[in-house]
Amino acid sequence: SDLRFEMTDVTRRRLMGAAAALPLAGLATPLMAEAPPLGPSFARHRRFMLGSFEVTTILAGTNMRPDPQEIFGLNVPEEEFEEVSRAHFLSTDESRFWFTPTVVNTGSQVILFDTGLNPGGITGALMEAGYEADQVDTVVITHMHGDHIGGLMDLGAATFPNAAYVTGQVEYDHWAGAGNDGFNSKVRPLADRMSFLAPGQDVAGGITSVGAYGHTPGHMGYHIESDGARLVLFADLANHPVWSLAHPSWEVRFDMDKEAAAASRREVLDMIATDRIPAIGYHMPFPALGFVDRAGDGFAWVPESGQLMG
Repeated sequence: SDLRFEMTDVTRRRLMGAAAALPLAGLATPLMAEAPPLGPSFARHRRFMLGSFEVTTILAGTNMRPDPQEIFGLNVPEEEFEEVSRAHFLSTDESRFWFTPTVVNTGSQVILFDTGLNPGGITGALMEAGYEADQVDTVVITHMHGDHIGGLMDLGAATFPNAAYVTGQVEYDHWAGAGNDGFNSKVRPLADRMSFLAPGQDVAGGITSVGAYGHTPGHMGYHIESDGARLVLFADLANHPVWSLAHPSWEVRFDMDKEAAAASRREVLDMIATDRIPAIGYHMPFPALGFVDRAGDGFAWVPESGQLMG
């Protein structure tokens, strides 16, 4: 049979009413208010489980620096630096720096590794991650450059009032004799609450120091293990995923002993790559968590992409 659609008066009225309710194109209505931009936004913490430990990277600060070859690749021609940068979509005019302390909650202790540039940066980032400064039981200082010790003291008082402090003996002894203002104002006042390590010694069960000298005289990273799961905090062993980690022989202005720093990069990064374990680099792009692979004569930084979400 011949099927036909018959528009009833009721149907016709409904369609006409719906059409009348639609706004004309390009005309604003009270339901279409302006939505001004909110400005750039960036999460300031990344939390994951490592065995029974809870690990949180926190962004204590970030800034732009001009003329990156004044910092990285001091010993390579400008043309080579530009070629490598272009291949990785990096500007040779400016570069972003990231400052990423790490919190490890062992279940019995809250341990903070490094303190950023200033008290406000570290305490603000900690609060966003769910921690108060007075909850920190132990502060570990990987080395004593200003962007790692800057948050230790706030107007003459300890930022972390209940914490004990741990650092390398070689590192402390160097800066104690260097007449450095940052050390004298940020570290020396806490000396009576500090204990000192050599490479291979433990901060706590499962957290062991790893010698990585060169960036500073006593610079150390930390190997963390819980229930068979492993992680390496390599601090400032490599200060950039391309200009340092991928090219371990490129000289970095901030490395105090450039030859020793390059040797440490190769040794520690080779261990991380061989064991295929996750790593956190203080200056890697936030959340500073990833893996290290071998690539040619150097290494490749492989950002974590969900492997540690479980």
